Amino acid sequence: MTQRQIVQVFEQYNKSRMQFVQTVADLADRPQNIEILQKAAFTPAKGVMSMLRPLMLDVVPGIQQKAALALGRLADHNPDLAESLVKEDILPQLIRSLTLQNRLYKKAAAFVLRAVAKHSPELAQAVVTSGGVDALVLCLEEFDPGVKEAAAWALGYIARHNEALSQSIVDAGAVPMLVLCLLEPEIALKRIAASVLSDISKHTPELAQIVVEAGAIAHLAQMILNPDTKLRRQVFSALGQISKHSVCLAEMVIEADVFPAAMMCLRDPDECVKKNVTILMREVVKHTPELSQVIVNCGGTSEVITYLGESRGSLRLPGIMMLGYVAAHSENLAMAVILSQGLLQLALCLSEETEHHIKAATAWCIGQIGHHTPVHAKAVATANLLPKLLLLYTDAGSSEDLQTKSKKSLKMILQKCTFLPALESLLYDAPTNIIKHVVCQFSKVLPHDSQARRQFVTSGGLKKVQEIQAEPGSPLQEHINSINSCFPEEIVRYYSPGYSEVLLERLESFKPS
Repeated sequence: MTQRQIVQVFEQYNKSRMQFVQTVADLADRPQNIEILQKAAFTPAKGVMSMLRPLMLDVVPGIQQKAALALGRLADHNPDLAESLVKEDILPQLIRSLTLQNRLYKKAAAFVLRAVAKHSPELAQAVVTSGGVDALVLCLEEFDPGVKEAAAWALGYIARHNEALSQSIVDAGAVPMLVLCLLEPEIALKRIAASVLSDISKHTPELAQIVVEAGAIAHLAQMILNPDTKLRRQVFSALGQISKHSVCLAEMVIEADVFPAAMMCLRDPDECVKKNVTILMREVVKHTPELSQVIVNCGGTSEVITYLGESRGSLRLPGIMMLGYVAAHSENLAMAVILSQGLLQLALCLSEETEHHIKAATAWCIGQIGHHTPVHAKAVATANLLPKLLLLYTDAGSSEDLQTKSKKSLKMILQKCTFLPALESLLYDAPTNIIKHVVCQFSKVLPHDSQARRQFVTSGGLKKVQEIQAEPGSPLQEHINSINSCFPEEIVRYYSPGYSEVLLERLESFKPS
């Protein structure tokens, strides 16, 4: 065999290996091929994973890179293949090569780690145990932004699972490097860096504090009006995850002048941006009346109410809860929600939404608004929300949580309500455990209002009260007695059940003189 023929043999061997890994990588890019590749046996003992593993140590860098890319695509689509990759002991080999190879291989290797870690905490832990986090953090120091981005993606999929995995990323020194990535000019790198910081911050106050101490808030705040939509999504997500843990962290977000600039993004064309802004506001206002007042002073309640009118479904939920948290803190804050026409919008949410958890949140929010004073309760009543809450409570098709929240809100509002026309409508439909609160309010108001007493008689309210079956000595019976004491005995007797029969008997026994 001549030298030329020998060279041709080696060239053909290289081409065959490259063609194999390229074909597998291309096939693995289509989900419909994954099951076929998973079951394929290229030899009696070897499947696709075993065939790709030695090619990751190939002398040709391009083959190594394509082999890693094929493994990543296989693992990305199928958790069983990701687990197989771990069992084949491919991760340690991949991670050792990660620090030695060129940028294309590093990007492919980081993609493999990301594809494995995404499926479950157990697989993510396997990446950590193999030393993957330390290798990925070293990739964050690379000059090439593509390598940094690929490494950040992998770290994000590890961090999102739980506190322990996020702590391992923090312990490896990733947070300062991720904050530096926010300063890079590449938008894609900024996006994923903000996303990872969000995933780390969400688990505990301690992890969020580490992110804050690395200077993340100031850099995130500077990007809230960035023209890139996906970046704005991640920025508001990160700020929301930081704010949710404590008053101190929420105050630090406020001090970074995030508001009122963030309010402009409630009119963003992107639904996800608007939702994340609303979540941020919800996480801030829930802590203290002072923080709620800051948001109200920035026009936050009006903007959120407008947002509720433009949104549907789960997008409404954080806005509903934000209004509830604001209203819960004080009479004045609840009145701010009322004056911004919040009750009308909440009424629409009750009638338009079909998901029970959204209705339950709305019922809770209405209770937080109406439970403060008779003025607040009257505002709820005049918005015709009491019958709606009653219907949700008594409807057998309502979820247990929806029934519970509707009942609690209804009781809280009734205990403050002195608007008798609204109370009277409940006398005819409410169950006994609700009626007693309605009757109690009548017993408080009627002794001091002659006009109300007259109206109560002519509208049929007194007659309805006489028809209520109450146990002797019960609080309900005591309230009924209090109401009856407000009227002449003959009027009470006239509207009592059976009184017409008594009159007829007297008529029959009556003998004209």
